[in-house]
Amino acid sequence: MLELLLDNRNGNVWDLSNIVSDVTWKTSRIGKPGSLEFTLVRNGIYQDPGFRYNNGDVVRFRKDGVNVFYGYVFRIGEGMSEDVKILCYDQIRYLLASETYVFSNVTASDVVKQIASDFKLKVGKIDDTGYRIPSLIQDNQKLLDTICKALDWTLIKADRNYFLYDDFGELSLRNSYDMLLSFFIGDESLMYDFAAERSIDSDTYNKVKLYQDNKKAGKRDTYIAQDSANIAKWGLLQLTQSVDEKMNAAQIRELLNALIATKNKETKTLKIDAIGDIRVRAGCYLPVLIGDFGINQSFLVDECSHHFDGGHTMSLELKVI
Repeated sequence: MLELLLDNRNGNVWDLSNIVSDVTWKTSRIGKPGSLEFTLVRNGIYQDPGFRYNNGDVVRFRKDGVNVFYGYVFRIGEGMSEDVKILCYDQIRYLLASETYVFSNVTASDVVKQIASDFKLKVGKIDDTGYRIPSLIQDNQKLLDTICKALDWTLIKADRNYFLYDDFGELSLRNSYDMLLSFFIGDESLMYDFAAERSIDSDTYNKVKLYQDNKKAGKRDTYIAQDSANIAKWGLLQLTQSVDEKMNAAQIRELLNALIATKNKETKTLKIDAIGDIRVRAGCYLPVLIGDFGINQSFLVDECSHHFDGGHTMSLELKVI
């Protein structure tokens, strides 16, 4: 059973459960807010004449009594027909604002808490990410990019993969390994279609070059790591990045080695269409079993779309980390 409520923030809360269709809930592991899209019918025969919908209204969505989405209306599309298309985002949408931050000796958890406090965002469970980032300078960057950079540092240096998401109105930061789902998808379990892919096209590099501007000496110091065998096999795929001037040579080489170890490999993705289960969202680990293709392992959910239109299905983009 679906429950969808719209709060005008003026004391009026409307139950839209019986007048909406094409409900879609989407989550992404990196760089995007969670969203809820739906279509409602205006001017229905039994519709209250006081019913209104506006940008900024609060939307709450539950399935079978389970909290799914809490967010705000950001787009309203109307035309000649009675159909109205509504797009809502969760709190992470507000992290697309830009600001300058200079952090020193902080964890990614500290970064999330500081930004949330500065921008008056509600916070839920924040895991301690442990690793302290020596220096993080972000000049007029999106808040979400600043958080993602802190999480990238944590993954590269501490090999711990955390993800940020909105948990029904509260920003939460969790270790993906603690979010392993207790059921599998695949042979005779929910899945009805899939597509597997191996790629060197998006996030694969066999040569990494880091540079640091040495203002005192008036020169640029360069550090390079490469895999000659993979260069011969794939061609030269180079990643070039600047590093903070406060990093010493040992720290730069440590980062260089971590980057070449992380990036010098194929990326493996798996797309699955399945019967929906509301427990699946981006950032979780999902066991997958597809015997004919030798797949029997857990994948990280990169993108997840749940579709509610008469039934409940989901489309997943999974990634090997």
